[in-house]
Amino acid sequence: MKATAFAPVNVAAIKYWGKADADLRLPANSSLSVNLTNLGTTTTVEWDKNLTADIADNRMVEHLDRVREIAKFNLKARVETKNNFPASVGLSSSASGMAALTLAATAAANLKLKTKDLSRLARLASGSACRSIPDGWAEWATGNDQASYAKSIFPADFWDLRVLVVILSQEKKKVSSTAGQKMAFTSPFYKARVAAIPAKITKIKQAIAKKNFSLLGQIMEEDCLNMHAVMLTQRPPLVYWLPETVRVMQAVRQWRRQGLESYFTVNTGQNVFVFCRPRDEVRLTARLRRLEGVKEVRRDQIGSGAKLL
Repeated sequence: MKATAFAPVNVAAIKYWGKADADLRLPANSSLSVNLTNLGTTTTVEWDKNLTADIADNRMVEHLDRVREIAKFNLKARVETKNNFPASVGLSSSASGMAALTLAATAAANLKLKTKDLSRLARLASGSACRSIPDGWAEWATGNDQASYAKSIFPADFWDLRVLVVILSQEKKKVSSTAGQKMAFTSPFYKARVAAIPAKITKIKQAIAKKNFSLLGQIMEEDCLNMHAVMLTQRPPLVYWLPETVRVMQAVRQWRRQGLESYFTVNTGQNVFVFCRPRDEVRLTARLRRLEGVKEVRRDQIGSGAKLL
């Protein structure tokens, strides 16, 4: 009873920050993301009748318990997992990690779950992990426990865009996303941001459908800055950015004014995602690599969701 799965990093164009229910990991607002092709987590789960305890960290064991409950057995598991990118630095390692664990553990248990059920199960381990399950562009809706999961709204091959992953630091963040979200409601901007999200999601879905890159980018950047404005003004304030983060954002905007169009977004960390068209990928990569403080630039593109290997 063994299976191996790969789950991609997902990058939220419309982000969520704040929970309606922390125990069930239900978001205060809906979100919309895109899966990458290369960055991700590979996880192998083996249910073994000879084991007397799980060989996994505590957070994984908690999720294995959920799978055991569905499978109706008490077998213990051996888990091996590996990211091909730095973890806990704002690159969505918990999302890809828990999505890969969800698929590998259920497949090894011979459970045949539908995509929506896998997504819901992954959400219970790490909220944004639900978006790494379906293919391409995914929308994660608010709702109750049964209704809140991510679904694919556009396939991976719908629109050929490139995502440059700009790594500035591999230092793990001092405040986890889970911990930081607990105080989101203390920001004076929190309620206004949540209230504006439905209209933003409608607008960005229209931009994707029409392949309007400029509109997509404008909405994505605006929402990124809105979310970080909430973090900066919550109590205690939460600052994930480094000076190098701001330098990348300013460079992207300057290059755009000069005719090289790209747009940034930053998750809950210091590193930056830059979206561009294929024709600009090489030139932008070279410019980003020359910026002071940039350690590495990974070139990626839109990809499918979690899959068995």
